Amino acid sequence: MIQKKISIIVALLSFMTVTCFAQKKKNIVFLFADDAGYFDFGFQGSKTFTTPNLDKLASEGMIFKEAYTTAAVCGPSRAGLLTGRYQQRFGFEENNVPGYMSESSKLLGDDMGLPLKEKTIADHLGKLGYKSIVLGKWHMGNADRYHPLYRGFDEFYGFRGGARSFFPLTQKQAIDKKEDRLERGYKVFKEPSKYLTYDLADEACDFIGRNKKNPFFMYVSFNAVHSPMQATQEDLAKIKGLTGKRKVLAAMTLALDKACGQILEKLKKEGLENNTLIVFSNDNGGPDGTHTCNYPLSGCKSNNLEGGIRVPFVMKLPKVIQPGTEYNQPISTLDLLPTFVNVAGGNASKIKNIDGVDLLPYVTGKNNADPHKMLFWKKENRGIVRKGDWKLLRFPDRPAELYNISKDITENKNLAYKYPEKVRELFTDLFEWEGELERPLWQLKRIYEVNAMKRMDDKRTPVLD
Repeated sequence: MIQKKISIIVALLSFMTVTCFAQKKKNIVFLFADDAGYFDFGFQGSKTFTTPNLDKLASEGMIFKEAYTTAAVCGPSRAGLLTGRYQQRFGFEENNVPGYMSESSKLLGDDMGLPLKEKTIADHLGKLGYKSIVLGKWHMGNADRYHPLYRGFDEFYGFRGGARSFFPLTQKQAIDKKEDRLERGYKVFKEPSKYLTYDLADEACDFIGRNKKNPFFMYVSFNAVHSPMQATQEDLAKIKGLTGKRKVLAAMTLALDKACGQILEKLKKEGLENNTLIVFSNDNGGPDGTHTCNYPLSGCKSNNLEGGIRVPFVMKLPKVIQPGTEYNQPISTLDLLPTFVNVAGGNASKIKNIDGVDLLPYVTGKNNADPHKMLFWKKENRGIVRKGDWKLLRFPDRPAELYNISKDITENKNLAYKYPEKVRELFTDLFEWEGELERPLWQLKRIYEVNAMKRMDDKRTPVLD
């Protein structure tokens, strides 16, 4: 009898130990917008776009004033953040959309994806006992071999492609673009019963409820506010003082904010808020075509002026990150992987060949150095390097441009002719980095896109509503 009681007590203590250990592991929630404008959030300064939930998140955490993506378009930037490596190191340099070709001039369709040898955030967190899910946009390859469930994630609810309707697809749409179909798990297709942004929030909350006793990683990859420009009538009715595309975009942003708020409220309701690292960001600069506002930055999606690569970025981690603070040194979405791994109890320093850094020592003041000595971008013959306050842009068809970002955030004062020695220095840095890269796995085919990007490079007219 005594022996039986001892066994019960030992078992109970063991259970409590395991439970306490599981609870100590931080949950990780990554809220990721698509094609949002740099200025189009209240916490970024907008007076016309309503984002109360994200504003509250920003007030409870830290705003990063100089956060960068690794590319000015969504496919490569997502490849960089998921791996913690410059995507050019494994050939994912161009966006993976129809109309591209491989080096052998073979037209590519579903074969453009994140190379299978590359490990994702989910691969690393899975080894640390985390359950993980992708919700929404994948865009890392349409072929089955690139599916999220083969890339470290335990669950998937979303679509494989890069953009789709916010409302249920018609039968013709589902046949014409199979990568747009909404998929649960692997090859289980069913269209959403409501506006997709809200549908993804429901699924995220369901995942939280099912995994509240285990550490989890949620990659909530909204397709909002990417085109097509579609909003609900209810949200449109709430937008005052705006017309046309700006009104629709504001309604889509309102839906994005409400969806984020629903997820944040679920964490609070389940008692997980204080044990969860939350990050909100965006995949690239806001595009010109959907009338986003990147003020005060010049440029937009698809070019490498600040408006194409600098993004909103908020991080909240209770009792670690001081609420209502700002961080003013350049960081990169490359830093997400090592930050997440270390928060999860791993050791990112043991992961070979990653380019990101764990941000927490920098934002908590344990390390007062800059997280990155230099940051790089490259697409075809275009190359960009940011070193300290200096930024060099190399073009294939005109002289390089040099800007001091700390003094000229709008990039209107080209200093290349005034400081030729700095141009030479940054060219050398760029060449050395490029010598480490692989050749692109596929290349741009459509000439009109090249011309479009050239035109956008000349856009230096930030506007406000």
